[in-house]
Amino acid sequence: MTRLNWGMIGGGAGSQIGPAHRLGAQADGNFVLAAGALDVDAEKGRAYAQSLGVAADRAYANWQDMLDGERDRPDRVDLVTVATPNSTHFEITKAFLQAGFNVLCEKPMTMTVEEGEEIVRVAEASGKICAVNYCYSAYPMVREMRQMVKTGQLGKVRLVVANFSHGHHGDATDADNPRVRWRYDPAMAGVSGQFADCGIHAMHMASFIAGDEVRSLSADFASTIPSRELEDDAMVNFRTEGGTVGRLWTSSVAIGRQHGFDIQVFGETGGLRWASEQPNQVYYTPVGGRTQIMEKGEAGLSDEAGRLSRVSIAHPEGFPLAVANIYVDLAAAINGAPRDALPLATDGLRSMAAVYAAVRSAKDDGAWVDARPPMFT
Repeated sequence: MTRLNWGMIGGGAGSQIGPAHRLGAQADGNFVLAAGALDVDAEKGRAYAQSLGVAADRAYANWQDMLDGERDRPDRVDLVTVATPNSTHFEITKAFLQAGFNVLCEKPMTMTVEEGEEIVRVAEASGKICAVNYCYSAYPMVREMRQMVKTGQLGKVRLVVANFSHGHHGDATDADNPRVRWRYDPAMAGVSGQFADCGIHAMHMASFIAGDEVRSLSADFASTIPSRELEDDAMVNFRTEGGTVGRLWTSSVAIGRQHGFDIQVFGETGGLRWASEQPNQVYYTPVGGRTQIMEKGEAGLSDEAGRLSRVSIAHPEGFPLAVANIYVDLAAAINGAPRDALPLATDGLRSMAAVYAAVRSAKDDGAWVDARPPMFT
């Protein structure tokens, strides 16, 4: 496979997600970091990019300079990762797609449904890939669950129960911490707090494994710390196009829970359970049978799970390697071998439509509302 040039916007020194992208993109030798605009502080961004091996003339002050500088280069970047604050995703992603670059955008892809639909249209018109970093869907054993559902090993999926709940924002005395406060401020986070931050990962995972899209939902939001304008806890019931029942809880005030992302899938002939804190294992129970533990790397798993397992059995598969699996599939797609499990702009759009639907529902005492983007109804 041809080694590809990669550029990054955001994700500079001290970033939470930046290191995961740099480890992930370069883990398999498919990408080399060739350009970057890594910090809102131009000098800090340039210096940090050069410390990572980026040439001085490709260590840019801002994303606009990077777009101008890369657009006409014969060795221009093949993929741009957007890891900036949420409110900037739309403008940057649209600009690079229109200039003919492939893009991987952090979630949420946009701040509004209308912006999401615009990105889908621009991506289609450009013929370029616009992927969204729903990286939890790239764990090998999540891919195994998806394959088991796809091949009928569970029969029709009846019920999905998902949650993404942690307690790291549960201390009311820390509510004014700038790293916490912005997540519950509509001016910075948009219309939703915890559901848009973590809940959409769980909802995407439910659709991804079940192979079905959310049609309608009913939501209850709560701001358990009074100073917060946006919700820090949410319960969302949903129904898919195929009739699957969904139950989703997401919270940032569940003190004692750490990462707290897990999912259970119940079908006619069996059930599956996976947790991000034990990502190497899936619990599988066939109807009338005993529960068995399926281990990453063992014999008899699907080709999809085997392809994305990169450390030997009994060794943990970490978060950066899940991100790396997104980049593996991106490299394949850029080189002409599309992967049907790669989360794309349409997934980002559906997530934003679900966020707005949940906000409407919560304001209307949990009324059931259509969760589909207008362009898909």
